[in-house]
Amino acid sequence: MENLPLALSYLGAGLGAGLVAIGAALGIGKLAGPAMEGSARQPEAAGDIRTSMIIAAALIEGVALFGLVICIILATKA
Repeated sequence: MENLPLALSYLGAGLGAGLVAIGAALGIGKLAGPAMEGSARQPEAAGDIRTSMIIAAALIEGVALFGLVICIILATKA
């Protein structure tokens, strides 16, 4: 029973990391679909659309990385 808080913190960190990964995947999926449609409709703008998509995807991944780091830090504090 003395390890229960540690076990629960690891469980919470794992669930939080999973939610962060799912959120990032959904965000990038919602970003990539319209970008591909836009590239198909206007091939001459594909380069600009791709650049904007990559920048936005990098920002989403950065937020996801911060979320994962916070989950790991909070798990080790317990």
